Amino acid sequence: MVRLVVAISSRALFDLAASHRVFETEGVEAYCRYQMDHEEDVLEPGVAFPMAKKLLALNERLGDRGQVELILLSRNSSDTGLRVFNSIRHYGLDIARAVFTGGCSPYSYVSAFGAHLFLSADPNDVRMALDAGCAAATILPLGRISGDEKAQQLRIAFDGDAVLFSDEAEQVFRRHGLDVFNATESAAAHEPLRGGPFKDFLVALHAIQGLFPAEDSPLRTALITARGAPSHERVIRTLRAWGIRIDESLFLGGLDKVPFLKAFDADFFFDDQRMHCDSASALVATGHVPHGVSNES
Repeated sequence: MVRLVVAISSRALFDLAASHRVFETEGVEAYCRYQMDHEEDVLEPGVAFPMAKKLLALNERLGDRGQVELILLSRNSSDTGLRVFNSIRHYGLDIARAVFTGGCSPYSYVSAFGAHLFLSADPNDVRMALDAGCAAATILPLGRISGDEKAQQLRIAFDGDAVLFSDEAEQVFRRHGLDVFNATESAAAHEPLRGGPFKDFLVALHAIQGLFPAEDSPLRTALITARGAPSHERVIRTLRAWGIRIDESLFLGGLDKVPFLKAFDADFFFDDQRMHCDSASALVATGHVPHGVSNES
């Protein structure tokens, strides 16, 4: 059976900025009181809420509740997490499974649930999940509403190196420059790149896409990479070797990605370089993937 499992933190799903400020300024006890005093107050949607809603809507098209599943992973206790579940019920989100760790990192439960992706507002949790071999991204604050939330199609854009692919080519670029990078990639054009942290997530998305007619899919993917010719060939052949279809591939040769994310009308964008994420997050919901040479201290 084809399945797609996404684990999401409460701060990625809902806007918990006010209560988080209480936690940071007044401590745990004040935070607990605040959440219990406001547990009937519905939380506003967070950065990842639109994507979560569109993911769950895939089950309506598939006619099978279990093929796409969202799991809540939270540092809240069950007491303080009641407000989150009340908000889930208010919005009619089909989320039945949850973990409340009472202040500890929930990252170890990502693999326990077999999740293909973990979205969190906590960079430390994300790094630990990545180190454990799970696709994970840190949700950045959103500058403004992105994409068309009323549109049924979910559009996800990915960077290539250190996200879908390993950072082996990125290492060459940073150490030796663009000319050596292009020469190396041209020479290795027929050697598939190793998979990056988001390969398995892309494979799962591709499998879900395969359940729909290509001309009427509620999922659309894009590769938006700084690569250009001649380094494009190795990427194309790598995806071919993996047996994966990317709906749109943009080889930008170093151009700013933001106008192209707008043209694609992305709901969500994943990139390993924080500067690209910061600029993209003014337009589109963005997840920073702290992986590879670009994120080494």
